[in-house]
Amino acid sequence: MKAFKVAVLGLGRIGQIHAKNLQQLFPDLSLQVITSSDTGRNFAEKNHFPEIGDDFERSLQDPGVKAVVICSPSDTHAHYIKRSAAAGKAIFCEKPLDLSLEVIREIDEAVRTAGVPLMLGFNKRFDPHLGALKRSLQAGKIGRPNILRITSRDPAPPPISYIESSGGIYMDMIIHDFDTSRFLLESEVTSIFTRAAVRVDPAIGEAGDVDTSVSILTFENGVMATIDNSRQAAYGYDQRVEILGSDGMLQMNNIPVDTHLVFGRQGASQPPYLDFFLERYAAAYREEMRVFIEALRQGHAMPVGVEDGLRSTAIAIAAKRSLDENRPVEMKEIL
Repeated sequence: MKAFKVAVLGLGRIGQIHAKNLQQLFPDLSLQVITSSDTGRNFAEKNHFPEIGDDFERSLQDPGVKAVVICSPSDTHAHYIKRSAAAGKAIFCEKPLDLSLEVIREIDEAVRTAGVPLMLGFNKRFDPHLGALKRSLQAGKIGRPNILRITSRDPAPPPISYIESSGGIYMDMIIHDFDTSRFLLESEVTSIFTRAAVRVDPAIGEAGDVDTSVSILTFENGVMATIDNSRQAAYGYDQRVEILGSDGMLQMNNIPVDTHLVFGRQGASQPPYLDFFLERYAAAYREEMRVFIEALRQGHAMPVGVEDGLRSTAIAIAAKRSLDENRPVEMKEIL
């Protein structure tokens, strides 16, 4: 499979990123973008995409379309995945596959029956900094891992309208960290205990969610992990990882917009951190799309699939149950 056509469904923030990355990384690809919004159409016209439409079914009927990139609202993902699989298209889908484990299992059955590949958009796996940390761990540079700590704090909370339809902080935000922990440790979670509160904005609580959370996870390999999250950090987008091992420690720290430092009579200062996820993980978004297309061309297996989506969603469900019932939850209760 050399030159082929890719249809991108949805041109919101992440759809625009994926469409632009495909355009820049693979100029030989024929891109078809599907959008129903004026903003999406204006973006497509400004960037000179060759085919702009608003009918995804027409894309599925196009024999030239070999792959679809699904960037539509989360509650539509399962429908579009099943339709794409039935049409024989390779699939890249943003997380989550769905909020229901039952529906995710239906997705798994659909793609297996159709015999089409599916890659799930857990972009942090493709971050070069996190990748370097994992390679050091695999090389045994700190011996046996014992404790994993992940910090993920947004610079500001999203709109309440988004909170209401996101599935909650565990499904929307922290699910990335659940997946990151599995990715780094190459082990499955056995239990989770979560504490959380509304500390940032009372409106988030009124919408039925929390904005500040700490989770303790235990893994099959004996490693313990803590994941702390907040919808707001006054100092900027905070993305850190630390692994304590038997022979040392690994850290991934925040990335400033540049590396210059100022030293003066009032002390020292540094530039702010990269603004938010689109800036911080720009390289990861490029790399995951490169990996998806190259896997299709080479016939390789997808590195992130339905099972990863199922596992991370199950951890998110367990985290919410732990919070609601104020107790540790065993993963065997969920899966």
